[in-house]
Amino acid sequence: MSHEKILVTAALPYANGPIHLGHLAGAYLPADIYVRYQRLQGRDILFICGSDEHGVPITITADNEKVSPNVIIDRFHTINKESFNRFGMSFDIYSRTSIPEHHKTATDFFLDYYNSGLLVEKKSMQFYDNSRQMFLPDRYVEGTCPKCGNESARSDECENCGALYDPSELINPVSKISGERPELKETSHWFFPFGKFQERLEKYVAEMDETYGWKENVLQYCKGWFTAGLQDRAITRDLDWGVKLPLNSVDNKVLYVWFEAVLGYISATKELFKQRGEEEGWRDYWQNPDTKYVAFIGKDNIVFHTIIFPAMLMAWNDRHGDKFVLPQNVPANEFLNFEGKKFSKSRKWGIDVIDFLNNFEADSLRYTLTMNLPEYRDTDFSWKDFQAKHNNELADILGNFVNRTLTFIHKNFEGKVPALYNLDERDDELLNLLEGHPGKIAGLMELYKFKDASLEIMNLARAGNKYFNDSEPWKTLKSDRERCSTTLHLCLQTIYTLGVLFMPVIPATSQKILKMLNKRSTAWMNSGKLSLAEGEELGTPEILFRKIEDSTIEEIKQKTAPEIAEESDFEKLEPVSIDRFFETDLRVAEIVEAERVKKSDKLIRVQVSFGKERRQVIAGIGKSYEPEELIGKKVVVVANLKPAKLMGLESQGMILAVETPDGGLNVLEVDTLIKNGTKVK
Repeated sequence: MSHEKILVTAALPYANGPIHLGHLAGAYLPADIYVRYQRLQGRDILFICGSDEHGVPITITADNEKVSPNVIIDRFHTINKESFNRFGMSFDIYSRTSIPEHHKTATDFFLDYYNSGLLVEKKSMQFYDNSRQMFLPDRYVEGTCPKCGNESARSDECENCGALYDPSELINPVSKISGERPELKETSHWFFPFGKFQERLEKYVAEMDETYGWKENVLQYCKGWFTAGLQDRAITRDLDWGVKLPLNSVDNKVLYVWFEAVLGYISATKELFKQRGEEEGWRDYWQNPDTKYVAFIGKDNIVFHTIIFPAMLMAWNDRHGDKFVLPQNVPANEFLNFEGKKFSKSRKWGIDVIDFLNNFEADSLRYTLTMNLPEYRDTDFSWKDFQAKHNNELADILGNFVNRTLTFIHKNFEGKVPALYNLDERDDELLNLLEGHPGKIAGLMELYKFKDASLEIMNLARAGNKYFNDSEPWKTLKSDRERCSTTLHLCLQTIYTLGVLFMPVIPATSQKILKMLNKRSTAWMNSGKLSLAEGEELGTPEILFRKIEDSTIEEIKQKTAPEIAEESDFEKLEPVSIDRFFETDLRVAEIVEAERVKKSDKLIRVQVSFGKERRQVIAGIGKSYEPEELIGKKVVVVANLKPAKLMGLESQGMILAVETPDGGLNVLEVDTLIKNGTKVK
């Protein structure tokens, strides 16, 4: 099905701090690659983003600094907008939720639900911090879970065991704002009845997956929520910062930030067309049934874009002729870690985008992140890998191929496109590769497989280098000038194709390549073809990438990932006797079944066979493996471990695994010829 228009949104970053590399890898770089690719295809596409500027964290930061919330949001909106600009994001608009247009849009939606009788007003008990004179959102209360004993549970939910409970059940609650014990105080809120939309939402998700192929992590997340059952959810909060509740009888209440923030996509689009002098133009995208809407997010935002936002739009559409489109796809990414650990401001672990770009070029970062996108599981950014990607691939493969070709032509062919003469077998192979590459890359782009697409584009540069080397133009220049001319002509055509295909990933570099070829306009359809004519003047060659020295990497690493001096792990080990060691019974077992544990990114439920006996083990290896990868592996299991419950499931053993640099776990595998049940000594 062809679509007249494509609408792309990227998650609104919270204006309470600068964006870091993990944010880029989660939502923004994939979205930008997709948008730039579609523009090269000549498609009508709109790219929307902006700052999310309401909520308690902003008021807390403002209170701590003794400034108004506006000071905070203005600061970080400006920093993040600059970061995105320098990184090369191609938004049509980068808006913000503090603008009047957003407040009007959000209140219009609320009043529509309110006047239709859809919303339910309920009284409830909520934690209140007396010292700060404020009601506390769920994540600002911490205590002991009444179900599993986890001491870091939220006021109504435990992330450790997945239990939901009434706030009054939380043991030893503490306000994370003041550190004092909060009290439960009655308040009244309006609730959106998501349960009424569950059947429609399940059908919607199933249809979108069947037609467009949603990512497995997104589907599993949705299924977990559907299995638990959707409940009424409060859409108001007791705060004085945010979109004021548009009811005359109510004071000091605002729309809950999760509710109004997603409407920021719509208000930003309205703002864009107002700036263009086409106030109703936004409807051509949001209310056009032929629009293809793709929402790029990180995995922590899946529920808002696959369940909550679609339900809100369904509720509006039920009462209006002009209906909003729902996301056709939500290609959520997993998380990017930094040097094997999570980004952490408190530990000064990581690097913000603006600081990174003060030291290195944006395209080097774009390429490295693209080649390491957490498309299916968490991945890791390391400085050594960044240096290797820049030096060994961007500089030595792509940069070298472009520079050696153009320098050779300027020296020996007057800086003009050499003529094309008779082709040999090697030439035909390169031409066939060129011809098929744009379609191959396009197929991967349409499936949101940007890492694979970038790898294949770089493989074309590798093929170009190999063709240059194997053709030996420095020899044929003297022995067969026509053969040399043909070689260089095809190298230039390859470089042009690389310039176009790499445009979504490393746009500034692609522009430099095309400038060296004296090509200004680009279109995807022109790549893979003989687009350069004999005798055309070429631009001046320039070095695309200069090598990054080890000393530079070590210096930046000390600033961004300082190692904390700790005693050696071996010095902390407590010796045990050989008898105590032999109390642990280690056995070889074969994994015969495996499936993900619902509502958990880490846990996989596996059935292991010891030969005559089978057991269930709940293993925290979900970030390193898909369940189907585990079937048939022979592993080492602690067979005499006391059973334990994880997420309500009994685990009857433990699989031995080693920790990987990116924080994952790889199981210890043994030879498949070893018999199940064999004792490990």
